[in-house]
Amino acid sequence: MAKKITPKPETEILAQEKLLLDERKVKALEKIAVSIDALTLWFEDIDKDEWSERLQFYLAKWLETQNDNSDE
Repeated sequence: MAKKITPKPETEILAQEKLLLDERKVKALEKIAVSIDALTLWFEDIDKDEWSERLQFYLAKWLETQNDNSDE
């Protein structure tokens, strides 16, 4: 007759902790995915034409400060 191997209680506890940790990882990744999805939708909905003009203005101002610093 083959002997029946029973897991040690410590092994069972470690396996349960590992399972709980894996579940927490999955939930955290799902929350991250939802946040990224919401950001993606927000970026798609912004008025890109208006932002384009603002970005060009601020980039030009930044370039002016960089050119002034390089002259010194």
